Amino acid sequence: MNDTEDRFLTTPAGLRLCYRLDGPEDGVPLLLIAGLGLDLTSWPRPMVDAFTGNGFRVVRPDNRDIGRSDRMRTPPPGLLRQALARPRPDAYDLADMAEDTRHLLDHLGIERAHLVGMSMGGMIAQTLAARHPHRVTTLTSVFSTTGSRKVGQPALSTLVRMARRLARTPEESVTRHLALLAHIGSRVFPPDEARERAWAGAVWERGRDPEGVARQIGAIQASGDRAAELRRITAPTVVVHGTRDPMVHPSGGRATAAVPGARHVEITGMGHHLAPGVLDRLVGLTTDLARGHGAAVTRTRTGEAA
Repeated sequence: MNDTEDRFLTTPAGLRLCYRLDGPEDGVPLLLIAGLGLDLTSWPRPMVDAFTGNGFRVVRPDNRDIGRSDRMRTPPPGLLRQALARPRPDAYDLADMAEDTRHLLDHLGIERAHLVGMSMGGMIAQTLAARHPHRVTTLTSVFSTTGSRKVGQPALSTLVRMARRLARTPEESVTRHLALLAHIGSRVFPPDEARERAWAGAVWERGRDPEGVARQIGAIQASGDRAAELRRITAPTVVVHGTRDPMVHPSGGRATAAVPGARHVEITGMGHHLAPGVLDRLVGLTTDLARGHGAAVTRTRTGEAA
């Protein structure tokens, strides 16, 4: 079953969060946590369908400050603060975002779930796994990092692109997205341009918020170096990174693999994007990890029936 309905919960702190559910109601819970400035629709539909075909009940939230989840009322950090990695004193952090995720699990009556997080979503998933180990069955961390300023840093060329004037129209937003994707993506695993164009147009209407993205950057910076915390993770973990990632340098993935017992997988030529050519590999790694730790799941390829 595919459910395109936006659903909502309100956390004990009064924060309204949006989420969607896909797959069989009795499926194995799998939580997909999106990255910086990305809403729940950023997970490619073939990837979601492959997970549900493998027997997972897929949960996709909008993180706070993006999509249809609530915007925070604190001012966003300016470009200078972002450049100097000096978050505002009133910034929220990744632990706060991990708590949002825990409240979502509580709301859905899910005691334990398999987690997949990409980029900032990987950081949120890592934090949840470290602080609430009894809620996490397995962890798949995709092109993410530890928060150390010595690893995983974006290329200067990427920072320059991210600092440009914000898009003011849907058309300009689509153009900017395709240009950034050409930079952080991969020629080995090219994007589906039609899909990306359609997504960028739709996400503008659904709730992309430049101030929210800046606050999310502040959350990453406010969390500092989490390497010591990652060493407390007990969930079976696979760390996936591309060898060609100008957004999060591959050193970030190598450092994340310090999670005890983690498997580290570098995909040659992969950039900072869930391109069609890498989806089967990512679904397979997550499914095999879950199946190896008690989950009754099958394994199918993207686009194929279960």
